[in-house]
Amino acid sequence: MRINWKRLIFCLALPLGVGALSALVSGGMDTYGELNQPPLSPPGWVFPVVWTVLYLLMGYASYLVLESGADRAVIRRAWILYGLQLLANFIWSPLFFGAQLYLAALLWLVVLWVLIFLTIRAFSAINERAGDLLIPYILWVTFAAYLNLGVYLLN
Repeated sequence: MRINWKRLIFCLALPLGVGALSALVSGGMDTYGELNQPPLSPPGWVFPVVWTVLYLLMGYASYLVLESGADRAVIRRAWILYGLQLLANFIWSPLFFGAQLYLAALLWLVVLWVLIFLTIRAFSAINERAGDLLIPYILWVTFAAYLNLGVYLLN
């Protein structure tokens, strides 16, 4: 398979940019260390590392979908779901870190989880590997929901 470098760079940069902008808008994780946290809470430095890997996996998955040769309408529908989940992902950090609305952030994670699930299904229908690349993402968001619930209950 020939690599379309411009498209690949765009696909990788898009989720990385969304994540960076979300962190910038939310003010970062400055307050995270001050919160009462549930068991299994990782240190703060883990989050940017994990999210960077997840954003790269998302980007590569989206590239595989674009390069699949599938029907344009099918790709467009999958990319609409992908865009919606990126938007939902963007909104969570300002809710949790910026506004410290822990219950609203938890409910928003449920919306995000559903959108990720639908995106996995849509991507998998086009390219199974693309869907598989999003599995770590939905697992991490599931874990993040546990952490979010714990922060809500303990603070």
